Amino acid sequence: MSEQHKTRQAATVILLRAAEPNGFEVFLTRRPHGMAFLGGMYCFPGGVRRADDCSTAMLRLCHGLSPADARKIVGAQFSPPDALGLWIAGIRELFEEAGILLAVDNFGRPWAAEQHNLADKHAALVKQTLTFRSLLESEELLCDASRVTYFSHWQTPEEVAIRFDTRFFLAALPKGQTPLPTSLEVSHSLWLTPDRALELFVKDQLPMIFPTFASLRTLADFDSLESVLKEYRPRLSTVSSKAPQVE
Repeated sequence: MSEQHKTRQAATVILLRAAEPNGFEVFLTRRPHGMAFLGGMYCFPGGVRRADDCSTAMLRLCHGLSPADARKIVGAQFSPPDALGLWIAGIRELFEEAGILLAVDNFGRPWAAEQHNLADKHAALVKQTLTFRSLLESEELLCDASRVTYFSHWQTPEEVAIRFDTRFFLAALPKGQTPLPTSLEVSHSLWLTPDRALELFVKDQLPMIFPTFASLRTLADFDSLESVLKEYRPRLSTVSSKAPQVE
């Protein structure tokens, strides 16, 4: 297999929030038209898992899920560090593209956006003058993998030059946080109910690829944020919520 067609591991986070007066909405981002992969398409924040996402130092900065338990969820084809690295990649990509940080402090308390402004460090991260690990270390924060629930698995077809083997995750929007409207990899973003997103897709007003459509179609069967999380959270029912041990 050529390097061009080599499949890369990736993670995507479907961000959800409760809607008024009922139901829930999904956060969708549009990739700039000039991007080589999915240019102009609406999708969910995500990207390639990097080597540092699976490093010993990075795994020690993860809360709520152990490497061994992450492997139980995504499959034995992964080593424990590589499995947990998918959660970390999703959390990192969500912050890079949307500015939403799923993190806790060393006491397990959720990161509070209203108390801490990371705009400068987010900009440095996007410019690649700061790593996600360095950001967490400097702020004394841990990735909160307990907020990220496994949802589905999609792989780019073999005939496509740029290929990804992607795990989709669900996460509720943390209290006090608001996604960025645009970023380096996002030309436009919006919140829509799954039904409304599908309606716009049918009208050719919301371009997307099949995994995005299929995810929205699945989510459209639920009537509340609570019901979605209840359906998928049991997959973690046997997983320990203790701080992970690096293997």
